[in-house]
Order: sequence, then C-alpha cells, then structure tokens
Amino acid sequence: RYIANPGQALAYKVGQINLTRMRAEAEHALGEHFDIKAWHAQILTDGALPMAVLDAKNRRWIEAQK
Repeated sequence: RYIANPGQALAYKVGQINLTRMRAEAEHALGEHFDIKAWHAQILTDGALPMAVLDAKNRRWIEAQK
C-alpha cells in the first residue's frame, strides 16, 4: 500500500512524533502526578482530531491537572 500512496507512511510518522512530544510535554509539566491512563483517555476520547486541535486539547488538560 505504500507503493500506491507513499505519503501514508509519512503521515503516520508525523503523528507518532507529535504524540510522543505531547506525552513528553505532559510528563514534564506534571512530574510525578502524570497519569498515563488519564492521559491516554483524554487523547482518545474525542476520536480523530487534527494535530493542532489535539495539541491545544493536551495543553488545556495539562493545565487542568495542575
């Protein structure tokens, strides 16, 4: 399938990089109070979102956890 649509692999990689960055940002901001299950729940609860929207949602969640 990558031969037919080579940009697909790039889209997955960009998503992985962004999610890894968002998780690291949350872990750094919350320290020992970071809850991986709660983080996953808030990331997945609204389904597929554009990365910019998901990033803003992640930052709001971090602030709400402080």
